[in-house]
Amino acid sequence: MDQFRKPKRFVADTLHRYSPRGLLLYFLPMALIPATFIALGKGHLLGVIVNAVGFALYMLAAWYLRKGLQAEHVYEKSRIARPPKPLKMTAAIIAALTTGMIAWLGAGRPLPIALLFAGGAFLGMYLSYGFDPRKEKNIVAAHGYSRDEILQTLEDSSRIIRGIEQANDRIRNTELNRRIERICEIADSILAEIEADPRDIRRARKFLNVYLDGARQVTEGYAKTHQQTQSEELEQNFRNVLETIESAFQEQHQKLLEEDVFDLDVKIEVLATQLKREGIL
Repeated sequence: MDQFRKPKRFVADTLHRYSPRGLLLYFLPMALIPATFIALGKGHLLGVIVNAVGFALYMLAAWYLRKGLQAEHVYEKSRIARPPKPLKMTAAIIAALTTGMIAWLGAGRPLPIALLFAGGAFLGMYLSYGFDPRKEKNIVAAHGYSRDEILQTLEDSSRIIRGIEQANDRIRNTELNRRIERICEIADSILAEIEADPRDIRRARKFLNVYLDGARQVTEGYAKTHQQTQSEELEQNFRNVLETIESAFQEQHQKLLEEDVFDLDVKIEVLATQLKREGIL
């Protein structure tokens, strides 16, 4: 049974992915379903349209809210990130307008009262879920690289790490899970060091492009093929590549901590050759 146990980091991400937060908005408008049929039975066309459209809009607001919460989670985890799109704000606006519409056209309340209902819904969304973070996590520029280039490189690398984690979640082997998790943790640490001192971006960029992308390709490839065939040779080849990548990541991280610049060209060629031999590149 132990081979099916996931590392804590993946358990935490999975728990957040399936967190019930924000699901309430999917259930609150359920009363509009019978209301729509009641209006239909009475021949109230406007009531049918308002209730049906209101239900659809609430569902849309709930979808935006869930996406906004997920984007906020990624933003908070990331050391470098642009502010996420205003998805939670969009959800709040849709919920408020829908509430006002139902109160006015559906329940027959005066427009000022309907506007109060809309304002109350907007306030309730804010108090329950807040709004999207708007502060950009700044990073200073380095010689030869603009701020946007550095930020884009770090964002792309962070996205690759998250992709490796998702692929790892499909692998049913505790030893390999933990080895891949260590690689992701070291990679996150390398990104943190680059963010703190962007002067390391030139060599680290080449390192990340080869090693990090190689780790993603080999992990995604193994996650796909090992479910179709149980091969000890395939598993051992995968383990050998992971050992090479983990060792290189540890060395790169240590060199960054020591503020030492070293040439990775030879090591990169060795990894590229190994990945080609294993059929990864």
